[in-house]
Amino acid sequence: MSETHESSDIQKKKFRDFSLRDPEEQSDFLNTTWCNHCMEADLGMVDPVEYELEGRVFLEGKCRKCGSIVTTEIIEDDQELDS
Repeated sequence: MSETHESSDIQKKKFRDFSLRDPEEQSDFLNTTWCNHCMEADLGMVDPVEYELEGRVFLEGKCRKCGSIVTTEIIEDDQELDS
């Protein structure tokens, strides 16, 4: 018997420190959300966890309204970093 997909995905996640982001940026990410359960935008997120998976950065937490898992992909603008 072997572990399957879920445990291997968890092992691939590289956790990041969301609190190191600028407070304004944190606020934007926590308030600009989509909940698939509520089918509503911008309900907000609590208990955020930031991680990288397969070269993409995500923020995952719980919907402020219903508590369902909410995941947002963070698109980082590398061009700003190069300036």
